[in-house]
Amino acid sequence: MGAGSWGTTFAKVLGDAAATHGFARSVRVWGRSPEVVADFSRHRNVKYLDGIMLPEGITATVDPAVALDGAELVVLAVPAQSLRSQLAGWTAHVPPDAVVLSLMKGLELGTDKRMSEVIAELTGLPTSQIAVLSGPNLAMEIARSQPTGAVVACTDHETAQWIAESCTAPYFRPYMSTDVVGVEIGGIVKNVIALAVGICEGKEMGDNTKATVITRGLAETTRLAVALGADPITMSGLAGLGDLVATCSSKLSRNHTAGSLLGQGMDVDQVGARMTQVAEGIKSAPAVLELAQRHGVDMPITSAVVAVLKGELPVDQLEPLLLARQLKSEGD
Repeated sequence: MGAGSWGTTFAKVLGDAAATHGFARSVRVWGRSPEVVADFSRHRNVKYLDGIMLPEGITATVDPAVALDGAELVVLAVPAQSLRSQLAGWTAHVPPDAVVLSLMKGLELGTDKRMSEVIAELTGLPTSQIAVLSGPNLAMEIARSQPTGAVVACTDHETAQWIAESCTAPYFRPYMSTDVVGVEIGGIVKNVIALAVGICEGKEMGDNTKATVITRGLAETTRLAVALGADPITMSGLAGLGDLVATCSSKLSRNHTAGSLLGQGMDVDQVGARMTQVAEGIKSAPAVLELAQRHGVDMPITSAVVAVLKGELPVDQLEPLLLARQLKSEGD
């Protein structure tokens, strides 16, 4: 559900996995745009994955009822802030025994809920049928069949394993976890840290600065995850460190790109006008900070980014706040 770059790429992963392992499977994609959907008939999505050929078994439709009919696995790949409104219209068509997998990396504004929590609320499905996938998953690199790993998390290990088996392609290696909170928080906060690193790059700061922001960004991500009940070990894996490094370093990262534009002096509206896809960190950062404050978690980098996004702090004054903590041991 979602024909953007990541939704289309994951459909390709599922199609390639089926071809590799001989699964009898059809993959249907729902898209909002008739033009994008029509492009699938030529096994392409030129708007979001130009130059990539899609497996023949993938079809697309603008009708969510058609897309969801008889689905065993429902993959949600829409912007995080639109999930509630869109899923509310889809729930009647979601088969009651289907597994729902979230590819989204954001917190819902107003409720500060993770995407798995929104899914549970709207569908009424048990947690054993709700899963999340995260990791260093830059869509275009995966679409080009470049090797990458990911983590599938579900409270039910067997469900996570079934999903992992369904999306194991020659270039895509999923691992399993039951730490849904940790996997989601890693994918959410890394977008905010990537904005900070992008700002540093836009201001032409050096590698020492960026490495420090990435490392301390991982520390504050871990503090929040642990406060919410996550396993700290998750933050040293693909959904934590792996995703953080990829998103903070790559020119393909929307959040890194958005941060770089902010660092060059653009405001949030100008960045939005320049970019063709949503940078989730811009939308989720205030919710991340609110969640951290509610749990008494110190997140100076996130706080500084939010101040810039709200126009409360000129980007030229960001640097001192990135490391604005009292002197203490590195592990604290």
